[in-house]
Amino acid sequence: MDDQPQTIVVAGGGPVGATAALSLASRGYRVTLVDRQRPMPGPSGLGMDVRNVALSPSSAGLLRGVNAWPEQAAAYDKMRVWEERGTSHLDFDAASVNRSELGWLVEVAPLLDRLWQQLDREPNVTVVLGSISGVQPGNDSVRIALADCESVSELHADLVIASDGANSGVRRALQVPVRQWSTGQMALTTVVRTEQIHANTAWQRFSLDGPLALLPGVNPHVCSVVWSQSESQAERRLDLSDADFCRELFQASEGCLGEMREVGPRQAFPLNQQLAQSAHPHPRVLLLGDALRVVHPLAGLGVNLGFEDLRELLQIAAPGTELAQLGIWDKFARQRLLRSEIMLRSLDGLKRLYGNDNPWIGWVRNMGVGWFSRRQWLQRKAIEEATGLNDISA
Repeated sequence: MDDQPQTIVVAGGGPVGATAALSLASRGYRVTLVDRQRPMPGPSGLGMDVRNVALSPSSAGLLRGVNAWPEQAAAYDKMRVWEERGTSHLDFDAASVNRSELGWLVEVAPLLDRLWQQLDREPNVTVVLGSISGVQPGNDSVRIALADCESVSELHADLVIASDGANSGVRRALQVPVRQWSTGQMALTTVVRTEQIHANTAWQRFSLDGPLALLPGVNPHVCSVVWSQSESQAERRLDLSDADFCRELFQASEGCLGEMREVGPRQAFPLNQQLAQSAHPHPRVLLLGDALRVVHPLAGLGVNLGFEDLRELLQIAAPGTELAQLGIWDKFARQRLLRSEIMLRSLDGLKRLYGNDNPWIGWVRNMGVGWFSRRQWLQRKAIEEATGLNDISA
């Protein structure tokens, strides 16, 4: 390898892609980040961005490592999980794994704003606004054709990292096969003001129609709502008046936080799971995050799995490493694909288990929850997995 820094093109400037670009640039690599446009503010209500993500401690570590941790992050230290027809519940507490928090609810707009501020300041990162219209891998480099870009029509890179979402342009250009699973559900998201304080607790209730999560915001009376449900119910609830929606949400949450006093804008999107055939479709191309796999949001793992991809990538991409050498990414690709398979099947199985209205299945679920709640060591293992402190599927 010569003395010239290697060039990396990162497709997609979302949380995972922007963090990847900053992390690699800090290691001396020359990075070009390509996205269609700079981040735009999304819908907001009650002083909070409706778009938000639950970040694990390991994901937070990556963001702090590039000085992009947003001030608006809301920590939660407990989680309660229960079901519609059950008599038992599960309580998770950060103190059981000697932590002060299980994770943070982070609003997407402030997070992206912070990341892009850092991109603008990083001398080893060049931001190019445009769409990727073609990807042509070669033996010595990858050629990326751009459209709708005023500054340049093509780029050449030693390595391409695709973190450009579920409809990845890089993945499509390389014709990487994708398996898809339709869940028949939609996720309805919004923010609500509650009668009672959320007590820094994430609340999740499983119903036959889908799980409902109330995630604590910075304001003790404001929560983010992620409500998975059938498409017909989601479309109906989008059309409800605010008062009627609040009443239905109160009933669905069994009044765990009292009355729902106010609701922000509502939006819904289809829930489909998918998995690309490979995380490493060419010796000079890697897929990360939603470009590799899309999972059901019931466990809040989506963006954290993307950050997990990045963390494993950075274990290999040490400063000065020849990133296109033969076989360097083979183990990474196998492990990320296996991890994706396990999580997709586990989440699909969990959804099917809680969506089954057979009374005998319900009895078994309830007995299992009761058994699990009495095994503190097993709860600790589950918390370590969810927070990224330990990967039980590795």
